[in-house]
Amino acid sequence: MSLYTSLISSLVFPLHERIKNHSSVAVRKEMELSQWWDTRHLEAFQFAKLQRLLTHVEAHVPYYRNLFTSIGFKASHLRSLADLARLPLLDKPKIRANTEALKSANGRDLARFNTGGSSGEPLIFYIGKERISHDVAAKWRATRWWDVDIGDPEVVIWGSPIELGAQDSLRALRDKLLRTCLLPAFEMSAQKLDRFLQEIRAIRPKMLFGYPSALSHIARHAEACGCRMDDLGIRVAFVTSERLYDEQRQQISKTFGCSVANGYGGRDAGFIAHECPQGGMHITAEDIIVEIVDQQGIPLPCGEAGEIIVTHLATGDFPFIRYRTGDIGVLDSKPCICGRGLPLIKKIQGRSSDFLVAQDGTVMHGLALIYILRELPHISNFKIVQESLDLTRVWVVGEAKLCPKTIARIERGFKGRLGQAVNIAIEEVAEIPLEKSGKFRYVVSKVATV
Repeated sequence: MSLYTSLISSLVFPLHERIKNHSSVAVRKEMELSQWWDTRHLEAFQFAKLQRLLTHVEAHVPYYRNLFTSIGFKASHLRSLADLARLPLLDKPKIRANTEALKSANGRDLARFNTGGSSGEPLIFYIGKERISHDVAAKWRATRWWDVDIGDPEVVIWGSPIELGAQDSLRALRDKLLRTCLLPAFEMSAQKLDRFLQEIRAIRPKMLFGYPSALSHIARHAEACGCRMDDLGIRVAFVTSERLYDEQRQQISKTFGCSVANGYGGRDAGFIAHECPQGGMHITAEDIIVEIVDQQGIPLPCGEAGEIIVTHLATGDFPFIRYRTGDIGVLDSKPCICGRGLPLIKKIQGRSSDFLVAQDGTVMHGLALIYILRELPHISNFKIVQESLDLTRVWVVGEAKLCPKTIARIERGFKGRLGQAVNIAIEEVAEIPLEKSGKFRYVVSKVATV
């Protein structure tokens, strides 16, 4: 660690957090001890925090006070973590319909947040200082797993208007002190990509942070231009907010000469899990209880795929209890070889809308169709949109106009998986627009799968 980084991480950033009345420094230090606890110790810690949270919301949050009364639930009757399953699931429509009732009566200084709305209508919700402190601490801890720290030079490729629209003079000064450079991921023209490469080379960051689609796109552009980027001393690329595909990981790692660390979470659900250098996707178990449930909301055992449900234990001011993420995943029963006791997510298969439904009702991941297009030469980008069981659109960006043979091959492959009667509408376009949030989604299904 350089002297400057040490100064920032041990003095300047802690002072910044203290001024904002955040407890993130103390929480991070506690987390760096608790990450080595065994399963029994972690679960006992989770149970105590869950009991406190449920006792609090029963007394101070109108939505949960009414809910507990209606279902005959009392926080004092909680006997184990499994009792959490007695509560109904929370989803975005319920939050939209009960936003004010979900605020704690004794909540103070709540900050208004919203999701980017990349998969539908944005969600408005509120976060208190405890939640912010714990999320900052969890991210900070995971960053340090990779031998980088706050204060090391960082380039952030991001598309959220929340961050990009908030770059006032104070934030600009903070970013300068922390040596963080924010580049907008909304526009990826060749001219912008050239400028991104120039800035990254000039900054020589220790870490990159951004959407996997954005970082892999920049990496492919660098490779196509013959611009070497693996000599800058980049140690790790943190990716989040989208599914990370194997080819994206390989492209980013090869081009930038660094490891790729996958992160999983959201503005709403919190900092759920992060990959360690040994490859384990560790859940932030001190703050997050993760359940995998079937279509009826019943918890599934480790090894079975289902929807990821999150309870954030530091959200007393605006609770997220048994919150539906819309993502599909699998829990792992085996410990990580790194020695941390934090439980693992074995697979994050993507959002429910990343899954497609064949005409006969078969549910499949979008990769089933993605690989058909990946195998074809001269296709630089694409997007698959399942409009209905009878119609799937395919937008294709090609290096040249697709020949009839290639079009027939795409149709044949898609029909073989979705059904022979499905209409496959292939449209050649110059570029594919990003989502409003700046993210890119290879597959979007408008047919419900969960």
